[in-house]
Amino acid sequence: MPSTRFGRGLAAALLLAAVALAAPLQGRAQGRAAAVDHAALGNVDAPAQVGNWLSYGRDWGEQRYSPLAQINAGNVARLGLAWFDDLDTMRGVQGTPLVVDGVLYNVSIYNIVTAYDAATGRKLWTYDPQVGAEWARLACCGPSARGIAAWNGKIYIGALDGRLIAVDAASGQEVWTTQTFEREGLLNAYSITGAPRVYDGKVVIGNGGADYGVRGFVAAYDAETGERLWKFYTVPGNPADGPDGAASDSAMQIALPTWHGEWWRWGGGGTAWDSFAYDPDLNLVYIGTGNGTPHMWSIRSNGQGDNLFLCSIVAVDATSGEYRWHYQMVPEEDWDYTCTQPMVLANLPIAGRTRQVIMQAPKNGFFYVLDRATGELLSAETYVSQNTWASHIDMATGRPVLQPGAHNTATPHLMSPSWMAAHTWHPMAYSPQTGLVYFSAQEQGDVYAAMDAGDFTFVRHRSNSGQQRRNDPELRARLMAQARAEEKGYLLAWNPVTQTEAWRVPYRVPGSGGVLATAGNLVIQGTIDQTLAIYRADNGEKLWEMDIDQAPVAGAITYLVDGVQYIAINAGWGGSPVYNLGPFTTGTAKLLVFRLDASGVTLPPPPPPGDLPRPPFLTATEDQVARGRELYGETCARCHGPNAVGGLKDLRWMTAETRARFADIVLRGLYAERGMIGFADVLDEDGAAAIHAFLIARANEDYADASPGAPVLPPRREQ
Repeated sequence: MPSTRFGRGLAAALLLAAVALAAPLQGRAQGRAAAVDHAALGNVDAPAQVGNWLSYGRDWGEQRYSPLAQINAGNVARLGLAWFDDLDTMRGVQGTPLVVDGVLYNVSIYNIVTAYDAATGRKLWTYDPQVGAEWARLACCGPSARGIAAWNGKIYIGALDGRLIAVDAASGQEVWTTQTFEREGLLNAYSITGAPRVYDGKVVIGNGGADYGVRGFVAAYDAETGERLWKFYTVPGNPADGPDGAASDSAMQIALPTWHGEWWRWGGGGTAWDSFAYDPDLNLVYIGTGNGTPHMWSIRSNGQGDNLFLCSIVAVDATSGEYRWHYQMVPEEDWDYTCTQPMVLANLPIAGRTRQVIMQAPKNGFFYVLDRATGELLSAETYVSQNTWASHIDMATGRPVLQPGAHNTATPHLMSPSWMAAHTWHPMAYSPQTGLVYFSAQEQGDVYAAMDAGDFTFVRHRSNSGQQRRNDPELRARLMAQARAEEKGYLLAWNPVTQTEAWRVPYRVPGSGGVLATAGNLVIQGTIDQTLAIYRADNGEKLWEMDIDQAPVAGAITYLVDGVQYIAINAGWGGSPVYNLGPFTTGTAKLLVFRLDASGVTLPPPPPPGDLPRPPFLTATEDQVARGRELYGETCARCHGPNAVGGLKDLRWMTAETRARFADIVLRGLYAERGMIGFADVLDEDGAAAIHAFLIARANEDYADASPGAPVLPPRREQ
């Protein structure tokens, strides 16, 4: 592989950008089919492609770096809103759009895809796969989709309900559809929230659901027909069943000895719900795998074994799906850590020679650099100031050196990083211009304790963590107060060669979104302060910021149409909870598109602020509140936040009307059309009442601090 393939220099980037600007895009036509093939995706910086955004991470190496430089550090202050589309939802919108020859393809919640004229915003077509509203609950973390894929005149959708769908890029008409997983059965609580990728005519897709009890796998499908080509399981099944007859059979011989007990009863987990990368010269697909089911290692595997391939990078042959190598970041996974965070390929100068590397900053707070041909660990250092999981990575063995008391016992303890992640799925970028990696980092501890294995009961479509949530309430309260006091969020620029921080931009709280880097010496990020902000890539100086009344979590893209550079981002809040966010009001989610000197387009006014409703007095017993805390943690926390703080809707501050309807909402699906279908299959009247009692208790605990003079919107950052 040429050393410049994933290590483009500044001169080459600026030259390509200049060529593109000198010759406006040719052949652009509204609704034109997407001409995406190996030549296009293998040469994204060529003059014919440099203005496009052809894949989730722009290139197969997922660098999220653009050599376009028309918008740059010298003129970005002239940036203005060119057009926007209201996506008509209050839910999180996490998708990365694609742009092919002047057409922008975007995906919103429930996998609704719309094609636009990328210069004007005129809608060309919309395709709605009719995903049922119940999937907002059946999927672990809501109905968001992170992206789509393009190949040979088709757009590919990994639908929440497991369908892989190909639609015609010119018309939006469905071409074929195939179901990627079974939807019935105790251990079939799968969903798809990640973006499909197309590697040389093969559509690769993973799935989510490890928290609900599934056995993770990745599959590849023929891009023209939808026929499945290979399937790779990420964890072993029941040994009594023998080989699966899948591409992963040889790998399962490696993984099986690292598991103990009867893990297969609950699936095992290891779902690949987000991150992939591809090296065409090595013919390798890289898979980032997730956490275990149940989360507690003591229950899942009798507290024994590394549990391969949980929280690992696994490299497989792109043609056959067969195992080539793996590196496990989190052996003995016990903390709901995932290694599904973005993986980036680059060529770096390390120890006097150029190394072909794959880089990742997963949940556990360490930044890893591996040789992408062999999986050899080249370096790993923590990028957060506090890491109660591991002190360092032993370079001789590649294993983490765990901190004393890191593994979960019955005694509550504070873990940081926690399941909320030192770096979550939010896209990161690598700039060959600066040699730096940029990503949203955060420090959010949470309280962990393991229940006794004999007390664990598996419930389908509910988080089966195995956590004990009822004991030692006073200790838990002290630990949660500490977690809230120590919470941090920041944009981090990291040097992967020296494994050191180059610069950071601190935010008031965690929750800021994915990033984009460009040859204009820019880093672009949506912020938790409900702005879009742009910084100098070399030193982090803020150059431009705009209030947008939303906190984008998706990554921005940039593209070129008729010689004009644009920046686009989906702005819709959703994702990991934030302890100290406070009352938080946003407008509807929107697709926002910017260019230099744009004017005359304004966003609608934000919703008016409201006062916090006074919670009712607590009349429940301590036992009811304790049971409610446990049920809330397993049933509600993924969407509504740990300890009832933050999340999609902060349930501490329900209105009196909502409280009066609580049982109807939770059990009978009163708000099913909003995705809140009933939980009568996993809760009874007493359980719902216990959850309500816990929420009333939490509201009374926090009302005095949250209400008087509390801002309804986060304070604005300087313009």
